[in-house]
Amino acid sequence: MSGGDGQSQVDKIPPMKYVIVIPDGCADEPLDSLGGLTPLQAAQLPNMDRLARTGVVGRANNVPDSLTPASDVATLSLFGYDPLKVYTGRAPLETAAMGIHLGPNDYAIRCNLVHVPDGHMRDFTAGHISSEDGAPLIQALQRELGEKELAGGTIEFHTGVQYRNILVWRGTSAASPFVGTKCQPPHDIPDRPVADYLPTGPGGDLLVQLMEASKPILAAHPVNARRIAAGKKPATQVWLWGQGKAPRISSFEETYGPRGAIISAVDLVRGVGVLLGWHRIDVPGATGYLDTDYAAKGRYGVEALGAFDLVCVHVEAPDEASHEGRADEKIKALEKIDEHIVGPLLEALPRCGEWRFLVSPDHRTTLRTRAHAYGAVPFAVAGTGVMSKGQTSYDELTADASDLTFDPGHRLMTWFLGRPLEHRLRTVE
Repeated sequence: MSGGDGQSQVDKIPPMKYVIVIPDGCADEPLDSLGGLTPLQAAQLPNMDRLARTGVVGRANNVPDSLTPASDVATLSLFGYDPLKVYTGRAPLETAAMGIHLGPNDYAIRCNLVHVPDGHMRDFTAGHISSEDGAPLIQALQRELGEKELAGGTIEFHTGVQYRNILVWRGTSAASPFVGTKCQPPHDIPDRPVADYLPTGPGGDLLVQLMEASKPILAAHPVNARRIAAGKKPATQVWLWGQGKAPRISSFEETYGPRGAIISAVDLVRGVGVLLGWHRIDVPGATGYLDTDYAAKGRYGVEALGAFDLVCVHVEAPDEASHEGRADEKIKALEKIDEHIVGPLLEALPRCGEWRFLVSPDHRTTLRTRAHAYGAVPFAVAGTGVMSKGQTSYDELTADASDLTFDPGHRLMTWFLGRPLEHRLRTVE
């Protein structure tokens, strides 16, 4: 419908600013060590609790039962896309952030540098190896193993960030050895015997061969010799998983309307944002670990509000703390996110006009298992048009008692965007 001046009623509606903050993996279980509280309950979170008091707390199930509970599936769902329809694998999402093109016959495979000194997954990050140490190791694998023919294709090793790297299999035809191959994420098998979790299925043997071939190359590398001399964990091999072809995803602006920006130190999350057409903002000092610069992420998030309709800030630290089984560090990470990211953004948003704010993890990561888990996660939403339900805190208990539930979780985005959604929404499913 158009007005007399030829301008649509949609164009006359005042713009709304949106913020999404993702404390990755923060949803957890009650712990005896915390007096029966979850980390969200034990942490001092005045800003997240303010969102709960002035808005609403609910829960969303971002991981379908048929898929693995991980950030790839859960992030797509959180951003409003049905993973059962668009998900092809974790690694292809990361290649988008790395600028690696995948052809129609190509497969991307996640290539972790890991520490397996005794047949057990002792550290899926190889001692949180730095990018400066990790890059020469991946480059050595490319020199020794790259560009060789493998099962009707050639392979390439690409350096990523720290322990997170990519292997690309360039297929010469539509036939692929990796269809039906099953792989285990290394972060879900802490201290377990790796022989019980090796890749299986049609391409399993090929991946195991490459993992075995990486061992002598890495063992002889001077980077690992220096790490051992310095008392650091060496990268003993690569672990291959998360394989998939390039996904077909419509942009967020085409699907929902708002122009978005993504702030994250993790290639996976950045890659999802890039595939959705969001602008990637790299923050100096953002590490994807407990030592990330929370305040810098908050500052860059506030600055981005001036140029974008929607700003998403992702923080990996709570998830990393869970994988390490460190409740104290998980609480510290949550409190820093609350103080340095949620607080400044919550203060800045009302100055932009109409606004909405969403805080939600992508998935659950429990300190008890040190692994990702199925199940709904708590979210809090406040802002224009959101009426308070009298809830007082942002945590799992409050969410479990709420009547606001999204299952499947990808439907939360439709509700969060709110007015004027009927004009903005184009193709959700």
